Amino acid sequence: MTSTLTACTTEHLLVTAAAAAPSIHNTQPWRFSLAPGTGTLTVHAVPHRALPLTDPDTRALHVSVGAALCNLRAAAVHLGREPVVRLLPRPDAPGQLATVRLAGRPRLGLLRHPDLYRAIWRRRSCRLPFSPTPVPESVIDELAEAARLDGAELHRPAPAESARLLRLTAAADTRNALDPGRTAETLARAARPGDALGVPAYASGPLDAAGLLPMRSFGDPRDRPSRDRAPFEPEPRLLLLTTRHDLRADWLRAGQALQHVLLLLTLHGLRASMLHQALEWPDLRALMTAGHPDRCAPQMLLRIGYGPTGFPTPRLRTTALIDGAPSGGE
Repeated sequence: MTSTLTACTTEHLLVTAAAAAPSIHNTQPWRFSLAPGTGTLTVHAVPHRALPLTDPDTRALHVSVGAALCNLRAAAVHLGREPVVRLLPRPDAPGQLATVRLAGRPRLGLLRHPDLYRAIWRRRSCRLPFSPTPVPESVIDELAEAARLDGAELHRPAPAESARLLRLTAAADTRNALDPGRTAETLARAARPGDALGVPAYASGPLDAAGLLPMRSFGDPRDRPSRDRAPFEPEPRLLLLTTRHDLRADWLRAGQALQHVLLLLTLHGLRASMLHQALEWPDLRALMTAGHPDRCAPQMLLRIGYGPTGFPTPRLRTTALIDGAPSGGE
């Protein structure tokens, strides 16, 4: 960064890209600070945006911040800088989740990969039905390699295993709908017109007409019977993202791998929805990898395919995310 103007512009661009990442219930639980003269951004958790009932151990919060880190890295490479990431840099400050130092020009290895930056602005979760067009195995191979580069594994469940994962997701979906505390928490995080946080009800998508695929509702669960229904693909293509261990650093790695996969999907014209429900219940989460000791800790279940663009969700202003910048409130 050669000048104050350049530093401010670069910081703004990086944070804007980072903040376009998906997060649980669109809580956007991140904040950024710049160490003057170092070219280093620090990424902080925002505890008051956590979900105490849905995400009591903050695993999903860390995955969300990891996704923002992936975007930040992609933006840095696009701007001609090498992002040097350090996870959990200060044990005495658990709210500091990562630092990203902008070094010199990117390594050739990074420049050989697709430019993920251009997908950041096109990526959206899609909770609508996908077409029956199969996803090429060569694309899934590419996604799996991307996940490995970021310290995770991407598994391709066979049809019987996919059906079992969907049953676990449906069981979690029912639990969530019947749990007053979680229902209240979800409703409190639902976006209303003009809100910069939360998921609007219009982004929920329809329910599966056949009842095979549970789709999360971000509105009042009492409205579920009246929601539109549509036929979804009879055998959804699922991908299961796992990590070798299940510590905070692994959650951050999983988030980076998840977003890497989502951005590559976008470049290939594919869409994804995140089936997170079973991961919110410890007993159901443990069952997601039952019988597969090689899969270790499940971090996200994805449904992928060719389909509509999906719906945008609101975002906080970039200046509201940078320490020391005039935010004008949230």
